[in-house]
Amino acid sequence: MNRVFSLFTLMFALALSGCGYNTIQTNDEQVKAAWAEVLNQYQRRADLVPNLVNVVKAEANFEQETLTQVVEARSKATSIQATPELINDPDAFNKFQKAQGELSGALSRLLLITENYPNLKANQGFRDLQTQLEGTENRITVARNRYIKSVQDYNVTVRSFPNNLTAMVMGYDVKPSFTVENEAAISKPPTVDFGTK
Repeated sequence: MNRVFSLFTLMFALALSGCGYNTIQTNDEQVKAAWAEVLNQYQRRADLVPNLVNVVKAEANFEQETLTQVVEARSKATSIQATPELINDPDAFNKFQKAQGELSGALSRLLLITENYPNLKANQGFRDLQTQLEGTENRITVARNRYIKSVQDYNVTVRSFPNNLTAMVMGYDVKPSFTVENEAAISKPPTVDFGTK
């Protein structure tokens, strides 16, 4: 009986190794690791925003509406529970992505408006925070690109034969990737106007 069980176990292990199970596991872990890095960079940004807002408040009689938008966008972005399971729920993933996009937009407006405040631009603390924030946005882009690549590799694996059979039996679904909300708007080239006619 033990010999039959051992033989069955060996055959089962060989079948699993040929059906892509280990590849699916490897790719799934890479997606989780890449997602953790995206969340890490979003958290870094969320931690920097209050410092940036405080420096701006201290240095300028600033446009309150913009500051309020930044604070509200940060609050909304950090209120969504960012868990590893988020990448398996397309609706929750879209809400998270939208909230992060709103924060990015609010921060862009904040940095654009600061151009009107020379004292603020001269403040070393503000410049340091602005540099850190710009660096964080770059890190977010790199982390998102790595996540997109990991999701692509995973999705190709779970959709390819015979791995797709193993994925179906084991409950591994295609994972969502980052998307752009305003794809039509950003596909148009920007207009550059220096005001000379």
